[in-house]
Amino acid sequence: MSTLPPSSIDSSHNDRLYFRQLLAGRDFATEDPIAKQMVNFSYLIGDRVTGETVMVDPAYNTDDLVDIVEMDGMKLVGVLGTHYHADHVGGSMMGFELNGIAQLLERVDVPVHVQDEEAVLVTKVTGVGDDHLVRHVSGDTVSVGQVDIELIHTPGHTPGSQCFLVRGCLVSGDTLFLDGCGRTDLPGGDAEQLYYSLTDRLSKVPDDTILFPGHQYSPEASKPMGETRASNIVYKPSSIEQWLRMFGQ
Repeated sequence: MSTLPPSSIDSSHNDRLYFRQLLAGRDFATEDPIAKQMVNFSYLIGDRVTGETVMVDPAYNTDDLVDIVEMDGMKLVGVLGTHYHADHVGGSMMGFELNGIAQLLERVDVPVHVQDEEAVLVTKVTGVGDDHLVRHVSGDTVSVGQVDIELIHTPGHTPGSQCFLVRGCLVSGDTLFLDGCGRTDLPGGDAEQLYYSLTDRLSKVPDDTILFPGHQYSPEASKPMGETRASNIVYKPSSIEQWLRMFGQ
């Protein structure tokens, strides 16, 4: 079970930041073979002083995740969804029904924050009513106590994919991994949009920001954005034409 490495952030700026990176199949949902295969990360982001936290991408076993929140003496006040795929928010996937936000809401009644373009898809996949969703546009902020989380719309993997920027950390879902990026050959995927999400929309993110992805597809669980930009093949193309050729388009 991972917490934010103290050396990776300015402690004077983040002394109240509560941040946990939790790996499905290891830190929670330990008996779920799909969770072990998919190696999804869920995250807890909150304010240690007020005791409030939000949960990013709850799936597989939301009771386990809520139990972790409560064991830490925190109170869950919301959910942030990076995108609508069932391995991130629950619902139907490859003939399986995955536990997710629908089950979490049966235990804790909290708002679910999604990008506006993703709301209909989240409702369709999870069965959660629109009345539980809070729709956002890029640049909106979700505040947890005095910890502000900026929502950055990063379409490409899905139409409403979003990343979360908070105090030197970027939680990227399936938009960007330490090595590679999210697929664009699934429904709603768009390789051209993903190129501009990575090179334009995320260009505001400083190199010393720590990247926390949606899956553990690399030996490391996190890495500075500067190192990711230097080593990740998705940053090698210097034009949209080169990028699309890399995707066979």
